[in-house]
Amino acid sequence: MERTHSCNALRAADCGKTVTLCGWVKRRRTLGNLIFVDIRDREGITQIVFDPASCEAAHDAARDIRSEYVISVTGTVRSRGDQVNKDLPTGEIEVLASSLKIFNSAETPPFHLDNEDPTDDLRLRYRYLDLRRAHLQKALGLRHKVALAVRNRLDSLGFWEIETPVLSKSTPEGARDYLVPSRVHHGKFYALPQSPQLLKQLLMVAGMDKYFQITRCFRDEDLRAERQPEFTQIDLEMSFAEKEDVFAVGEAIMKTAFETAGYSIETPFPHMTWQDAMDGYGSDKPDLRFGVVIQDVTKAVAASEFAPFAAALEKGGSVRCINVKGGASFPRRKLDEFSEIAKKEKVKGIFWAKYEEDGRKSPIKGLGDGEWAALEKQMGAEKGDCLIMTADASIPACKALGMVRLAVGQELKLVPENTFAFTWITDFPLFQFSEEENRWVSEHHPFTSPNALDIDILEKDPGHVRSNSYDLVINGYEVGSGSVRIHDPQLQDRIFRLLQLKPEQIEDRFGFFINALKYGAPPHAGVAFGLDRLTMLLTGRNNIRDVIAFPKTLKATDLMSEAPSTVSPEQLDELAIAVTRTEEEENQE
Repeated sequence: MERTHSCNALRAADCGKTVTLCGWVKRRRTLGNLIFVDIRDREGITQIVFDPASCEAAHDAARDIRSEYVISVTGTVRSRGDQVNKDLPTGEIEVLASSLKIFNSAETPPFHLDNEDPTDDLRLRYRYLDLRRAHLQKALGLRHKVALAVRNRLDSLGFWEIETPVLSKSTPEGARDYLVPSRVHHGKFYALPQSPQLLKQLLMVAGMDKYFQITRCFRDEDLRAERQPEFTQIDLEMSFAEKEDVFAVGEAIMKTAFETAGYSIETPFPHMTWQDAMDGYGSDKPDLRFGVVIQDVTKAVAASEFAPFAAALEKGGSVRCINVKGGASFPRRKLDEFSEIAKKEKVKGIFWAKYEEDGRKSPIKGLGDGEWAALEKQMGAEKGDCLIMTADASIPACKALGMVRLAVGQELKLVPENTFAFTWITDFPLFQFSEEENRWVSEHHPFTSPNALDIDILEKDPGHVRSNSYDLVINGYEVGSGSVRIHDPQLQDRIFRLLQLKPEQIEDRFGFFINALKYGAPPHAGVAFGLDRLTMLLTGRNNIRDVIAFPKTLKATDLMSEAPSTVSPEQLDELAIAVTRTEEEENQE
């Protein structure tokens, strides 16, 4: 094509050069005898001028072009004089056209490409048009640069990039597997990997020492703004390593990623235990960009006759409180909204006390003067503040106030822009009890090692066993998760038995892995960082769909290609599969 420059490359120093640009017509306008066209590619925009006095043929051809036509233009770079467009890097120049070639015409797009509404399904249906918009192209460009920089950084640290299979064995690790039927082995299935967890541990058994992979993973789970059924993670594993070694590598990766995006960050990152995160922020992924910390005020109100407090304390619960500076200005309607948010965590709501500017306070009946004094002293309450409390079992109470805290931060605009707060969350519970299954299940996955100090209470008190796991949290998002792994086959067997896995289940699901541990597994640890969420944060977006080329909807559908879709009876017959009911039939029911 003999394209000489991108549409973002030319500057004042290029005046007088003959250039050829290729791209899409962003817009066309006529001023007297002149036709102005903005030509766009993924790098940027350049203004083209068609002047009949310079080239009548090119000017005549330009009359026919419209938005989104694909064209090539050759011409001479010249200054725009006093008509500089300060919003464009190329705003000091324009190209006086000497020839025009139209590669392809275009129908009128179904939506205006300058509109940035990311929730419109129409844009996902025409994603190839949506991706022409500047902010999406910049996001994908940054994603590429971050992945490349991280890959090079890990190479410099001695990691090898090793690919693991996409078609693997179903070894449930929490979420549902996406299953792939085998045509050759009827009735048997591959699973798409939720992560390369066992395979990367086997690479450590194999002596690969330091592994990484920027890999696709798949989880058949309900979606949210920061989730997709298929996603990309920066996956790594290290032999002869403890969590501190993983922290150092993880922080090097983050420093590289953020520097690539133009940010300077400080390392090492702070650490916070899971218990402290839950107590202070009501979340295991706390947003630390603003304060409003939850406090336990149980002692201050222990003698209260206020019925909700007394009932919670009688059942062994607690009373938790946040002090919202300036919150006395909240109308009752807003406080009711906060209460509804709290109720989503299955508490009865919130209780509040305003400290009005004139010195009056809205009291909670049943608190005596001494209790008020203790409460005010602990919380540092003063005029203009609003104390918001809830009373319940400790974890629900903290979770409820944690959700209210986030709503308060948004309402009062407490979160500073273009800031990042990092923390490693450590010491998660190793297990959680499943009421549905009536047994203990793994908080992360069953290959996570317990805290060495808690191994003696594994069977005696599994609910208080801490794990040797860790999450990296940035601005309230879990960006990375990992753990020190179990490398002792006897300890791994204890964990499986505590999870009430039968010997035949262990053999069927994990036999190949347990067998490998018997041949000399080194101590090892690893972590995986979500490239999608990381890029979302680096670009300042609030939905990972904005940093993925072809994302799915919240119902896990691709509106552009209409996937998932039905397949022919012949394909099903080859796989020995019969469809017993369809989505349409379920909807009719």
